[in-house]
Amino acid sequence: MEVHQLITGKHFYTIGLSYKKADAEIRGHFSLDENGKYSLLKQAKAEGIHGILVTSTCNRTEIYGFAQHPFQLIKLLCEHTHGTVEEFEKVAYVYKNKQAISHMFKVGTGLDSQILGDFEIISQLKIAFVRSKKLGLVDAFLERLVNAVIQASKRIKNETEISSGATSVSFASVQYILKNIEDIASKNILLFGTGKIGRNTCENLVKHTRNNHITLINRTKDKAEKIAGKFDLSVKDYADLQAEIRNADILIVATGAQNPTISKELIYSKKKLLILDLSIPKNVSDDVSDLENVELIHLDHLSQMTDETLEKRKQFIPQAKEIITEVEGDFNKWLETRKFAPTIKALKKKLRSMKDDEIDFQRRKNLDFDDQHAEVVSNRIIQKIMKHVANHLKEDSESTNESLELIQKVFQLEQIEK
Repeated sequence: MEVHQLITGKHFYTIGLSYKKADAEIRGHFSLDENGKYSLLKQAKAEGIHGILVTSTCNRTEIYGFAQHPFQLIKLLCEHTHGTVEEFEKVAYVYKNKQAISHMFKVGTGLDSQILGDFEIISQLKIAFVRSKKLGLVDAFLERLVNAVIQASKRIKNETEISSGATSVSFASVQYILKNIEDIASKNILLFGTGKIGRNTCENLVKHTRNNHITLINRTKDKAEKIAGKFDLSVKDYADLQAEIRNADILIVATGAQNPTISKELIYSKKKLLILDLSIPKNVSDDVSDLENVELIHLDHLSQMTDETLEKRKQFIPQAKEIITEVEGDFNKWLETRKFAPTIKALKKKLRSMKDDEIDFQRRKNLDFDDQHAEVVSNRIIQKIMKHVANHLKEDSESTNESLELIQKVFQLEQIEK
């Protein structure tokens, strides 16, 4: 498929890295916070890239966009993160045109998630779309594609059981606690960070542990207070972090900071402490695990958990793929139509010009010439010709390029707008 090149002179690419080949540390090197995403997009716009989306989650960082060569997008990513081109090449993937489209469908529908059926990624994709649209970096192609992926995601969620039960890293963290900590209701739990993952984790803690010894800390205290008010939980100041860690049996870290927020020096307590780091980049220093009383678990370990629920979800993969094939097929049909739309428009303009010239000639030649009748007849003929041409182009997709070139040559169509 060379539709994109035909329309824009560029190809559509997906470049990125994920949990499949990049460990948490490497993913952290290429992680983008909100400011980083905006900076990258603004530079892309300055460099003449007019269709681009960027996502960065705990499991993956990806750029979807039009470029003459994928290195344009790789360069943007490396310039706005701590990652290098050499690191990227070792663990990355690059998809082009149809493969890039298919990859977005797979990611957006949860089939490529670290925990099968995790639909949090579709929210990230929606946010990425809104962000790019605000900056004028979304074209008709990207808008249609993202909407198609959202449609597929909704259908899979509604028509299959691939998302049965809770399906996220935040849920997996609570499942780990339930399986490994005895008498969980009596333990002191400290949740540091109340962003999206923190909020979801908090809800799962309240729902599944029946524990009322949960304390929230966030750098911006009012965010923690909003969540705490919903569940009647305790909130402490950021300045109290070290003291609260000393009281905690379980520490869950989900701050989303670009550098570690929990260091060895913050932990003085000698009692047993379980730390779950749900952040990318890692928010807990690796050397914390050197402490004898500390067990440090990162989200990559949590995501590898397999249980009966996950095994059950696998049964619905074929059904999900059928839905994707259908929705993606409809998108590609639209894309094929869009491919020849400029030529159809130019041909119609040419035929109308020929009609106007002929009617003008006949009007001057025949005193009793019926303008109105001639307009009706000639317009109907043009309409029928256009219908035949459009049907031919739709039905004979294998030779569409040749047909377009022939139409443009025979009718000497003027430069077609891309």
